Amino acid sequence: MSMMNITIDGKATQVPAGSTILDAAKKLDVHIPTLCFLQMDEMKFNNMTASCRICVVEVEKRRNLAPACATPVMDGMVVKTNTIRVLNARRSVLELMLSDHPKDCLVCAKSGNCELQDLAEAFDIREIGVSGAMSTYRRDASPAIIRDMDKCILCRRCETMCNDVQTCGILSGVDRGFNAVVAPPFEMNLEDSACTFCGQCAAVCPVGALVERDHTWDVVTALADPEKVTVVQTAPAVRAALGEEFGIEAGTSVTGKMVAALRQIGFDHVFDTDFAADLTIMEEGSEFLDRLTRHLDGDTSVKLPIMTSCCPAWVKFFEHQFPDLLDVPSTAKSPMQMFGAVAKSYYAELLGIPREKMVVVSIMPCLAKKYECSRPEFMVDGNPDVDITLSTRELARLIKLMNIEFNALPDEDFDAPLGYSTGAAVIFGVTGGVIEAALRTAYELHTGEKLDKVDFEDVRGMDGVKSAKVQVGSHTLNIGVAHKLGNARKLLEEIREGKSQYHAIEIMSCPGGCIGGGGQPYHHGDVELLKKRTAAIYDEDLAKPERKSHENPYIVELYEKYLGKPLSEKAHHLLHTHYFKRSKF
Repeated sequence: MSMMNITIDGKATQVPAGSTILDAAKKLDVHIPTLCFLQMDEMKFNNMTASCRICVVEVEKRRNLAPACATPVMDGMVVKTNTIRVLNARRSVLELMLSDHPKDCLVCAKSGNCELQDLAEAFDIREIGVSGAMSTYRRDASPAIIRDMDKCILCRRCETMCNDVQTCGILSGVDRGFNAVVAPPFEMNLEDSACTFCGQCAAVCPVGALVERDHTWDVVTALADPEKVTVVQTAPAVRAALGEEFGIEAGTSVTGKMVAALRQIGFDHVFDTDFAADLTIMEEGSEFLDRLTRHLDGDTSVKLPIMTSCCPAWVKFFEHQFPDLLDVPSTAKSPMQMFGAVAKSYYAELLGIPREKMVVVSIMPCLAKKYECSRPEFMVDGNPDVDITLSTRELARLIKLMNIEFNALPDEDFDAPLGYSTGAAVIFGVTGGVIEAALRTAYELHTGEKLDKVDFEDVRGMDGVKSAKVQVGSHTLNIGVAHKLGNARKLLEEIREGKSQYHAIEIMSCPGGCIGGGGQPYHHGDVELLKKRTAAIYDEDLAKPERKSHENPYIVELYEKYLGKPLSEKAHHLLHTHYFKRSKF
């Protein structure tokens, strides 16, 4: 690979041909501000429009200023990032943006996490010397995401994420000039479109144009109602990232402090979604073994590969994009919905209360979970199995609202019985974790032999698509794993074309799995941060006394006393679901 010599602010370096000025500046630790630039997977998924012009620099022998994010390096190039001309240009661009931007920072959901706000502070902008008409657009509130395009700066990051990374094709530029806006097809509401509510658009939005729909006060209202019994469940990825909101080093699991905080907030019962993850493995793993056995016995009606169904964004993606493959994914509900169904049946009966008196709150790393709990098939006579879903960010805000000193809290344990889990359940939070957990149980249930080495490392890692061969008894299973919906599309197209050799496939819609979910503390595409969160998940798995879902004593008790056995009629009624053909647009 040929190398290019470049000098930036008097510092010389070499970078590969094809690199941009911004790439070279990062190598030299020279800071160049950006708004539209987006980097994922250690690759640039840049929209290539260089639309914000915040990153302009002076290039020797070039008359106009150059956008650093989209200007390729040339050998011998000399660049200056800190001249008066550059600073004035950046400041002028910022003032123009701010002149057409709402001044409601005090009540904006992104206040304190807004990159435009940070740049205004960095450039010491206290007055805006530009005035005129402001563009306005209607507000769009879906069950999971709020679009407030009055705040949009047309950086197009959301469009790049939606179209190039997730391949959903929902967001794109509409109209021109002053009327330009990023919107779904025909400017329809997100709720009426093929949006999966994965929340990655909100995760990369630098301002408050795309944010989660906040349900914090719904939780406060429920906690204040003396007639309600409040139950909370927490997803595995939450504990690996929540501490970041309180200044704790990324990659630190804060499970014990999180449990203590939830008790101080006032929940009557503090449980763990991981319990339902173990339950999911019992149902999904049994379904896989049933399908596999019948397939190997020559039953041509059996559909393989089986695909995991834990991720609601992924479920909605295949309902819209691949409606001809609805019989391929597992019918098992997600752990969150399994938990709600069990809590409002089995546990409500133990407490001697009607399901309507119980409020189930879930803490999730995912915005699609807000949509999932509103799906009609997860309700009984209009009463949802899960009433309210908060993101990790919302939980952090609630803890701060309650004036709880999170870092000073002692470690506490979840309540029994729905708070006990195995290591297999914890790893649901990372890409490859669900299928690894399933393999741990499927191996022992199928062979009747003890699995001594429970770590299936071939399904781990940050590669977008991973393949592994796993020996289970006399059978060699071909396993596929993908994270991000663009990678899922590749595997689904292989299935549609009859080219897939996999027996089972796990899909997660977000980078790295749930640890990179749309409701997590903002990671801005930082792969190293996602790796730290992943390490925290695997460390917690290693520390568990049981690491296989079928060894969870409370799961065993649940089947003995209530469900009977995996895939029983009662288990099907409570723990399984069906899917719907939806419009592609």
